[in-house]
Amino acid sequence: MKLLNLSPLLAVLLAGLGGHASAQDVGHPHGITTKADAAVEASFDIVRTRISSEGRTAIFQMAVSGEAGALRPAQSGKLAGSSVFSYVWPTSLDPSVIGFEAKAGILAFAVTSHPDFDDTPLFDENGDGKLDNDGDLWHSHWVVLQPDAACGKDALKAVDIPEGAKPRVPKTWPGLPILIDSPGWTPVFKDKTVNVRVPFDDISAVEGGSFDGVTAALRVNASVHSPLLCVANVFKVASGDLSLPGKVNK
Repeated sequence: MKLLNLSPLLAVLLAGLGGHASAQDVGHPHGITTKADAAVEASFDIVRTRISSEGRTAIFQMAVSGEAGALRPAQSGKLAGSSVFSYVWPTSLDPSVIGFEAKAGILAFAVTSHPDFDDTPLFDENGDGKLDNDGDLWHSHWVVLQPDAACGKDALKAVDIPEGAKPRVPKTWPGLPILIDSPGWTPVFKDKTVNVRVPFDDISAVEGGSFDGVTAALRVNASVHSPLLCVANVFKVASGDLSLPGKVNK
């Protein structure tokens, strides 16, 4: 599987979340269109990324060259060092839009799978009456990201919550010591696409934003300590440079 060096991409993103359009074909209302790359695993080979709005609902969509969602991490049997596969929409939205502290980091919407732990304690995705055994099924999150050298040079992490701190978090925060939300919005996979419908009280906050698309693997720290969750491998970036060129449809 082809992996990307995150360092130059992160530098562009941190230089200004508004970004500039890259050399990719950025259309409206078609979002970010990206050429297929045979060197990238097809189920993570992004070819189109969109965020559109319909009434008070934002629709997150990503298309790949292969079957979306076809690959999930292998179970390791332990939390420490376990893997998370993800389809991610980094955005220019302020984290306060969904209930975190303002300016806490880069707000991203993500669809993830990780068989070694469950971080959606309010939801029973596999319908077996248990709330803590379905992390392997694809599910959605909001997550706040920041760079942390402990994850690698210029690498991103989910923002940790220091012991004893009580930051502002959404009502569906799963209780983990990181800035992550488990809102329960169900991703729908169909052939080459993944779609998630996300309702908002104020859709205008979303419609004014910009976005990008990323497929990546994250890793739980081997010591299960700060940083808890690092972006370990980037498979593909829709824009090529994390400049967030996509504009939400109106």
